[in-house]
Amino acid sequence: MTPTEPPTFQLLNEIAIIEQLARNTLERALPDRLRQPHFAVLNHLVRRGDGASPGALARAFQTAKAAMTNTLHRLEARGLIRVEADPKDGRGKRVFLTDAGRAMRERAIAAVGPQMAAIGGVLSEAEIAEILPHLRRLRAHLDAARD
Repeated sequence: MTPTEPPTFQLLNEIAIIEQLARNTLERALPDRLRQPHFAVLNHLVRRGDGASPGALARAFQTAKAAMTNTLHRLEARGLIRVEADPKDGRGKRVFLTDAGRAMRERAIAAVGPQMAAIGGVLSEAEIAEILPHLRRLRAHLDAARD
């Protein structure tokens, strides 16, 4: 980075690098051949709740519907989710976590625990608490701007 680059560019560049490093660290630690995109869907369903449509999930992850369908088929084949007909629209589908899917998410979080704990040596809990509101505000802005 050069000092002439705008601070906003520097910020987003740092976030992109951190995301790539964090993704690779997560992927190496995930249990039972779970892939990062699969974990992301499980995590999303826990955080946001069951019943999302495949299209809504594709939009949330900013991925092609076909790619999301592939991810969902793989998760369903492993018994981590179930895909059901939408009761309000017979042509539509809804995605639900299974007990095995919730358990896999918890196993994944436990598996990456040592890597996450290492962050504590770099940033204190107080520093993390100070940073999070700013990152959440930035995420909310970027999320709203994409729609």
